[in-house]
Amino acid sequence: MNLATAITALQQQVIHAQPEQTRISIDLQPLNSAELIDWLGAQVLFPQFYWQSRDGDEEVVALGQCCHCHDVSIAKTLFTKPQRMWGGQSFSNQQTAHRNFYFLPKIELTRQQSHWQLSVNLPQTKHGAVGSDYDKTQLLASLANLIAPAPTPLPQSYKIKSRYHYPEFKQWSHLVTKALTAIDQQYFAKVVLARKTVLTLNRPLSATQFLQQSRELNQQCFHFIFAINPDDYFVGSTPERLFSRDADKLYTEALAGTAARSLDKAEDRALANWLLNDKKNRYENRLVADDLLSRLEPRCRSLQVEMRPELIKLRKVQHLKHKISGQLMAGIDDAELLTSLQPTAAIAGLPRQPALDFIANNEPFDRGWYSGALGYIGQQQSEFCVAIRSARVLGCELQLFAGAGIVPGSDPTAEWQELERKTATLLTLLEPDSLENSDTNDHHDHKQMHVFANQFTSEQQRA
Repeated sequence: MNLATAITALQQQVIHAQPEQTRISIDLQPLNSAELIDWLGAQVLFPQFYWQSRDGDEEVVALGQCCHCHDVSIAKTLFTKPQRMWGGQSFSNQQTAHRNFYFLPKIELTRQQSHWQLSVNLPQTKHGAVGSDYDKTQLLASLANLIAPAPTPLPQSYKIKSRYHYPEFKQWSHLVTKALTAIDQQYFAKVVLARKTVLTLNRPLSATQFLQQSRELNQQCFHFIFAINPDDYFVGSTPERLFSRDADKLYTEALAGTAARSLDKAEDRALANWLLNDKKNRYENRLVADDLLSRLEPRCRSLQVEMRPELIKLRKVQHLKHKISGQLMAGIDDAELLTSLQPTAAIAGLPRQPALDFIANNEPFDRGWYSGALGYIGQQQSEFCVAIRSARVLGCELQLFAGAGIVPGSDPTAEWQELERKTATLLTLLEPDSLENSDTNDHHDHKQMHVFANQFTSEQQRA
């Protein structure tokens, strides 16, 4: 049935729902992804969460809240087997502007492969839930207030009125040098430093249309929108999974080490070969993999890790990735996995606490949801992505985030250029030539990496 008919049918089932029912679902005729995101953009019910799995098999729009909490260990007590809670945790638990947040949605529109459903959750009042008083009248009103989509295509171009980096390049160079000194003094082995770029646009940006553009161009990514309140949207297209759990089976990965992409096929292959064999990048990836293994070993009956990293090719960059899988010990739940794995060495550093202390004392902004963990928890399955390649949409203001791992051999200019390439994942949706129009030093560094990669390929061929 179509969406309007499904809403009417759900209202009737809610009216006649029995006390033991916790979820009601109605099958829908297929939509397309553009319609789904347009539909989300029209809704006025908050919180809102959009999720597309990395393999593209699942999409979810979650609207409104039956209840919410800030502690994932409490969250697991607030829903039944057919239900899932959506949300995540910020980069640091010490932050006040963005607290961990999980909510059981009132309404969900979901796609599992080609199967579409519209569902409502009927929560049971439980201790610890915030706003858990359930009223059928409120749910019926929420269903009645769902709005048909009104597509508003993203304009071909936006004018960027102002642009500021936090930190700017001079401060960034100082921070990288300071971090390298700390590494030399064995305070930590790696630290990930981040940058926030704040753009002021000439017109308000639609977060849903922005993500729509990103989905079309950035493949092999999780795509998400998270908005607790109107006019503040966190949006991203991230290649990195924190973990996926299916009963007691666990899947995670070490994603670290970065090189540019090239439109020239031979040059692109050269860059890939350089990345696969570059000591600095392989060392950075190995640090992340070893840290994940050390955290999982006490919590898993068995662990498997790929011996060699694979190459993940994205639109603007390519990464090294080690896949890791295992079987969890009895009693290891999502709360413990989130606490033990997040933040990973890929977005904080190693050892974790000294790296976090350095970030807290030196980064000139609050990361908020950036490099936190977003996703869902369920009784049978849970999955979280690492919220990189992300942006915060605040009307006419767009905040873009990117980070770079600092290890021995890191160079401030090269790491700045890596930030530029990562930011380009989303920035080029507004400014298609942004990377090519970088300043002279950045462009020179970009060309030098290509030359370096070509030299490596030539040496390999001679060998």
